[in-house]
Amino acid sequence: QVQLVESGGGLVQPGGSLRLSCAASRNIFSIYAMGWYRQAPGKQRELVTTIRSGGSTNYADSVKGRFTISRDNAKNTVYLQMDSLKPEDTAVYYCNAHRRDSYYARDYDYWGQGTQVTVSS
Repeated sequence: QVQLVESGGGLVQPGGSLRLSCAASRNIFSIYAMGWYRQAPGKQRELVTTIRSGGSTNYADSVKGRFTISRDNAKNTVYLQMDSLKPEDTAVYYCNAHRRDSYYARDYDYWGQGTQVTVSS
């Protein structure tokens, strides 16, 4: 089992910045890919960004150049730096840990409780 706890959400004006944190209950980054998802009211949850165990990253087109995912292995924490925020970035942001067990063809997914980000003037 893995527990994930997010923090850092809040209200920010358009063009502002926020940094979200996701603390894992144990050291999992060597075998789990970590990701941030978001869900706006009335919309499906969507992938924002991921960082694989090897360190490679990918981003949704809507956040490229504005958001940055990183991790601190010593602190078991993943971060999402969000700059140049727009009203359309308003959503609940969720941290995810994902691992694929190829031998048993099983996926392992763990989720945080979510943190609200509101971008508004």
